[in-house]
Amino acid sequence: MSNLLLDERPIMVLPKLACEIGLNEAIILQQIHYWLQKSKNIEAGHKWIYNTYNAWQKQFPFWSIPTIRRTITSLEKKEVIVTGNFNKAGFDKTKWYRIDYQKLESMSRRCDQNDQTMRSIWTDGADQNDQTNTIDYTETTTETTNNSQPPTPLKGGLSLADATKEIISYLNQQAGTSYRASSKATQRFVHARLKENYTVDDCKKVIDIKVANWKDDPKMRKYLRPQTLFSNKFEGYLNEPMPSKQPPKRAKGYLF
Repeated sequence: MSNLLLDERPIMVLPKLACEIGLNEAIILQQIHYWLQKSKNIEAGHKWIYNTYNAWQKQFPFWSIPTIRRTITSLEKKEVIVTGNFNKAGFDKTKWYRIDYQKLESMSRRCDQNDQTMRSIWTDGADQNDQTNTIDYTETTTETTNNSQPPTPLKGGLSLADATKEIISYLNQQAGTSYRASSKATQRFVHARLKENYTVDDCKKVIDIKVANWKDDPKMRKYLRPQTLFSNKFEGYLNEPMPSKQPPKRAKGYLF
């Protein structure tokens, strides 16, 4: 049996929680909950734990420190965790954490209500289909969401759709490509990075770096595409240095 299969304590996460707040957030929240059960640090009537980002990475060696920092910041913005500083030394900036279980419970109730609504819609729809002996295979498009709530704007006030258009337009301009921002495949990769709190400028920076690296390379030019640039290697690309411009090659026999 492979030594990668459950020879050590696995990280547990509920799919329902991951759907509600995101997979990375659910994993870290579950780990905070685990340590809170063992904590003896009581401040302001609550149990707390404390950890540095380096210490968190020892628990999550498959993540970089920037990923852990972004995930914890996301949990703070969702108000699921509360952070504080109860360190005795004034220079010690190590964060303390606790979970707002009331907030988490309200999210759970809202999720349950959504499940009940979807089950009700499914049941009603099934009954109607039984009566008419018809099945609706209409493709779901963005046009069907006109009556839903508007999407949450990203940093800078852009919507997800507008940010995607700006990024793909920039890619086409810099790389000489003709990708469509309306493509579902393209959207899937770009949206995944934007939902991880990367910015439009981050995406443009990756485009600039990889265009400088690959555009003049016949073997690599084909990888100037959304599924490569905005894949799970995005963070690595973002942290690459911008290649320095090489001076033009001089023809032999000429001095200039």
